[in-house]
Amino acid sequence: MNERHYPHWPPQVPLHLTLPRTNLFYNAEVSAARFPDKPFIIYYGTPVTFARFKDEAERIAGFLQHECGVQAGDRVLLYMQNSPQWIIAYYGILRANAVVVPVNPMNMSTELAHYVEDSGATTIIAPQCLFDNVEPLIGAGPGRGIEHVIVATYGDYLQRPSPVTVPEFVAAPRRTFARAGVTRWQHVLERHIAPGPLTTGPDDLCVMPYTSGTTGRPKGCMHTHRSVMSTLLGGCVWFGSAADGVHLSVLPFFHVTGMQGGMNSALFSGATIVVMSRWDRDAAALCMQEYRITAWQSISTMMVDFLSNPQLGEYDLSSLSGTRGGGAAMPDAIAKKLKALTGLDYVEGYGMSETIAGTHINPPHRPKPQCLGIPVFDVDSRVIDPVTLRELPQGETGEIVVNAPQVMRGYWRDQKATDAVFVELDGKRFLRTGDLGHIDEDGYFFMTDRLKRMINASGYKVWPAEVEALMYRHPAIHEVCVIGVKDEKRGETVKAFVVPDAAHAGKIGAQQIIDWAHEQMAAYKAPRIVEFVASLPKSGSGKILWRKLQEEDAASNGSADGKTQGLG
Repeated sequence: MNERHYPHWPPQVPLHLTLPRTNLFYNAEVSAARFPDKPFIIYYGTPVTFARFKDEAERIAGFLQHECGVQAGDRVLLYMQNSPQWIIAYYGILRANAVVVPVNPMNMSTELAHYVEDSGATTIIAPQCLFDNVEPLIGAGPGRGIEHVIVATYGDYLQRPSPVTVPEFVAAPRRTFARAGVTRWQHVLERHIAPGPLTTGPDDLCVMPYTSGTTGRPKGCMHTHRSVMSTLLGGCVWFGSAADGVHLSVLPFFHVTGMQGGMNSALFSGATIVVMSRWDRDAAALCMQEYRITAWQSISTMMVDFLSNPQLGEYDLSSLSGTRGGGAAMPDAIAKKLKALTGLDYVEGYGMSETIAGTHINPPHRPKPQCLGIPVFDVDSRVIDPVTLRELPQGETGEIVVNAPQVMRGYWRDQKATDAVFVELDGKRFLRTGDLGHIDEDGYFFMTDRLKRMINASGYKVWPAEVEALMYRHPAIHEVCVIGVKDEKRGETVKAFVVPDAAHAGKIGAQQIIDWAHEQMAAYKAPRIVEFVASLPKSGSGKILWRKLQEEDAASNGSADGKTQGLG
């Protein structure tokens, strides 16, 4: 870390973080030994103690090893909504000395197939409501598809009355599956298979969240137990998390922010997490009142919805002592509304899948709005000229780069992409974030634009090239270009410019394309707006000028100028 970032360091917080030389599962062992009968998870009224959590994770690990053939370093897909099973499976995979590959549950079969093929995983843990997306990928041949599926029923953990409304998919009764290689979660637990020795160390692979880029193919970010430990412990120390804290865990665990802040940090500190499988503003407020929530991590769209609830004044939110998050800047008006209601500041932070959550966080005692924060423990972050790589002075805009213990090892089986995203400065390896920003006079970082082509829809990162690759599968699409457009609710939303195939021109509507896209990809990726055009602007080398389309669209405020559009 550089001294220029010291002036507003949180008081009583050390500048350096000494990381434990253990694997993540050790955190489960320690908390289960310290607080065996204390609830680690509360799920729609039902508590799961630390001791039960550890025991069930070990049973999952034993089954993975002895029945699924999972060996040290193997990748296992984890594909479900927030639930006790998600957390137990995550730590069960780690206890089996394997690597967690978290998958967004909004992904469809076509998208899921890439994770299977690229990671080489032959085992997946999924809920019954998503089994139809998994089934086409089963039995494609040895080493070429899914061979083992553990199917969970969320309702198995609804053992007490819930104080809040339980979503239908959570309360759904247990289904049966007769297919070979498919085993119900409850049957796995009933087998009581003990796992073999725990052999992973701090430098072994731990979790591999996938991100994407200009190629449109999601890439696995290789994180070790050490890099994951860095941000989960850092969050505990930065925010002073204690064992008696109660966290509202509503951000998705498959995403690094929810994974670290809503799950891994709480396990380390011995805190209790109240888990929701789907966002519901009334349920969230009632949970805050019922369980005396002390900490809540959210994104801006979630906070906007929460604060716009006309019944919000009916709930007791007095236990809340901290709110924080990232993903997209919090609008100033919303931050002020939160402050007026609760007396709390919304503490923003910045991170990436490549850094397993935060590298920059606002000091809780002195946060700035719409600000990334300051570099945290042992992070060297700079702003450089993206072409010359020269470090820029304070106030000038350039690309944000990061050298830190939480930076990934690289992209899974993609050395070319790994080489492209790292640069050496002063003998140190820096990650190029692709985000443009500047540093103010107090050492705080602000983002001003993106160097890379990405859409931020409600905090979800959407890569246009990936969406385009999927859309080209539609027989009516000759050419397509995807851009981000401003959206009052989502911040940005996805728009597709489509050149129809000659045989389909005038015979297909925008809404048909939108509906088809929603069936092929996660809802947050699917275009909400489709505009048919005769051609797309191109450079002399034939590359589609997506930035020109985006600038022109922004200049016209997104109006269709009489062209065909449809809203999903």
